[in-house]
This record gives sequence, structure tokens and C-alpha cells, in this order.
Amino acid sequence: MNRAAETHRILVTSRAGRRCEYCHYPQRATNTLLEIEHLIPRSKGGETIPQNLALACRRCNNHKSNKTDGIDPLTGERVRLFNPRLDDWNNHFHLNLRTGEIDGCTAIGRVTAQELSMNEPMAIANRLLLIESGLFFTHNDG
Repeated sequence: MNRAAETHRILVTSRAGRRCEYCHYPQRATNTLLEIEHLIPRSKGGETIPQNLALACRRCNNHKSNKTDGIDPLTGERVRLFNPRLDDWNNHFHLNLRTGEIDGCTAIGRVTAQELSMNEPMAIANRLLLIESGLFFTHNDG
């Protein structure tokens, strides 16, 4: 890893609290590093600069791919995805500790949860195991 990439990894990982900035999957629950992802993809002109980088688990990063928006399942309108440099997670999402689902509370939250497949069955099952073991948390637990 080159020096700039290492510097970016340290900054992004620390800033994210060592968890995926989308689904909050914790680094400590996996034996692979969470990934550095471009909020505005390089394929769409995004730069590799700290304000365009986020920490993502492999599942969220793969589902996001080069997406920047999606269709709100409630209104049918095109809405941008959650951007952790601009948005507060707790304003857009809520973790249901009983079901393990991440509910979108806003159009941005709904679109992001849908486009990143945050509530696919395996993701929910894994999240419930992490909740039970005390390894998964968000600021709005409860």
C-alpha cells in the first residue's frame, strides 16, 4: 500500500468509528478489512480525496458499486444515496433491534437501504447474531 493510500485508510477508518458507514457492520466482527469506497465513483469523476471516501463493508460496497441514486420505493421519485460526509446516519436510518432490520426513515434512507440491499435475509441474520453478541451497535440502539 502506498503512503497516500495508507494515510487515507487510517483517516477514513478512524472517522467511521471502524464500522461500515452505511449498515454499521463493525470491523471487529470480520477478519478482512472493511473497504475504502468512493462516494462519487471514480467512473463518474469522483476523486480519491478524504471527503469523497467512506468505509464500507464488502456487501454494501458491492451493492453500491457506481450508484449515486435510486428510486424511492414509497414515492417513486429519484433520490440520491446516503452520503456520510453530508448526512447523519440517525436522521436517515433506524436499527430495529428485535428484527435486525435497518429501516429507512427518509427518502434517502429508504433508497440507500434498498439499493445496498441492507435487509436481505443473510444480512439480517448476521446482524441479529452480532446484536445478540454485543458486537453490533448504532447511536440509536433501542
